[in-house]
Amino acid sequence: MGYNQENFRRIRAEYETKALYAERAADGRREELHEKIPGLRELDAELSTFGLRIMKQALEGGDTRAGIAKLREENKRILERRRQLLAAYGYPEDYCRPHYACEKCRDTGYQGIRMCSCMRRRLVEAGMASSGLGGLLERQSFENFSLEYYRANPEEYRRMEQNLRAVKEYASGFCTEGEHPSGSLLFLGGTGLGKTHLSTAVARVVIERGYDVFYNSAVGMVSDFETRRFGNGLAAGDADNTARYISCDLLILDDLGTEVVNQFTQSTLYYVLNSRLNARRPCIVSTNLGAGELRRTYTDRIASRLLGEFRLVPFYGVDVRRQKLQG
Repeated sequence: MGYNQENFRRIRAEYETKALYAERAADGRREELHEKIPGLRELDAELSTFGLRIMKQALEGGDTRAGIAKLREENKRILERRRQLLAAYGYPEDYCRPHYACEKCRDTGYQGIRMCSCMRRRLVEAGMASSGLGGLLERQSFENFSLEYYRANPEEYRRMEQNLRAVKEYASGFCTEGEHPSGSLLFLGGTGLGKTHLSTAVARVVIERGYDVFYNSAVGMVSDFETRRFGNGLAAGDADNTARYISCDLLILDDLGTEVVNQFTQSTLYYVLNSRLNARRPCIVSTNLGAGELRRTYTDRIASRLLGEFRLVPFYGVDVRRQKLQG
């Protein structure tokens, strides 16, 4: 499992800045109070030596327990005097403490060696934003995928119910490690049957589980590779996404068959599919083409990979978008 590395580096840097900012702001408030409140600087100076005095007591030997207990009582008295002094000037006891956005990890992003839930949440949000799915993630999920549109035909309903169950299991069990990483899926079926909806639903769950997902249409993918190959429109600072087609944990390639099919597009598609299959990185490919049309449209090398190494998930029913318009 691996979050998108660019997102990880950026958010890790954000956390380093957040923690530093909170601590510097606390130092500024402490200095402010030292200037305003007589005697506070001296109390803070005494408190800052507490750890060293404990260590010295332990090293000196003798009745160490009694000595440390005496130091602790002294420290409590100083803290109480400090609290009373702050209250007299109208300040809360924690005014000089760093105000972290997350108290659990103190804005470091980690609790010990474990990633904090706040940083994990930020990485998930960033993964959603960089997935290429945009607003689809807000609108399409397993929860709002309705099987009601398939009820007109009991057999089609049964098969779509099976598809939904299988795809949910795929998403919840998605993995890229070990001896049995998740395989690739090929969604086949006509327009408006829910292929993109379920692809998005899988993406949401997989991203939330900490994996890097990248989505694009077949047309968009070819355009990215054309830009890299021929340089038409790649200006300084523009992103080159082509490496991500190979490196992401899950690639979702939508609307295969809508691109102009020529030697370049065929070689691009073969390169992406073959590279990912060899690296055991899963794909979800959706297409309106049937198995026979895939064989006629693409080279044997591409068709054999799609039809032989992907799990076929046929979609059934009547165009859901049309049903919504009519309903």
